[in-house]
Amino acid sequence: MNERLIRLGDAIEGAAASDLASPGRRRLRLSPRLVIAAGVLAVAIPGVAIATTALIGTDDVARSIPAGTLSLAGTSPTCTVVRQDVEYHCTLAKAPAPEVSDWKGTVEPTVDRTKHVNGGCRSLRSDGLEWQCYIGRTAVDQRIIGAGFLGEYAPNPGVG
Repeated sequence: MNERLIRLGDAIEGAAASDLASPGRRRLRLSPRLVIAAGVLAVAIPGVAIATTALIGTDDVARSIPAGTLSLAGTSPTCTVVRQDVEYHCTLAKAPAPEVSDWKGTVEPTVDRTKHVNGGCRSLRSDGLEWQCYIGRTAVDQRIIGAGFLGEYAPNPGVG
């Protein structure tokens, strides 16, 4: 998000400089209200993005595990922070459904409370009781979910 805002700001600045350098053009006079509004947006938009990611807590991650995969429903996950808003270590109180004989290395998506894929987890044990979970782009980098799947609407836990 920040990179996009920086590129947008650079493009606007470049266009304005080019426009002002052109001979025969009348000068554009910006109203103080417009300048203040632009400044507020420049601060508010990244602030909203930061606030949104800062709201991801261990309980949110724990709820997102069974919301992503039906086989993990009823497992009562608990998670601890490895890297805030990025990586979590989670354990299940109950073993997942027995449809997978060896859970070690299995990857599953996670789904947030708005029913959108927000990351994914990888099982660390054959019994499926221990998982490493990643939120956002890090789940893609970890090859748990595809980039096109991140943010997709997922109204029900996945099956199979």
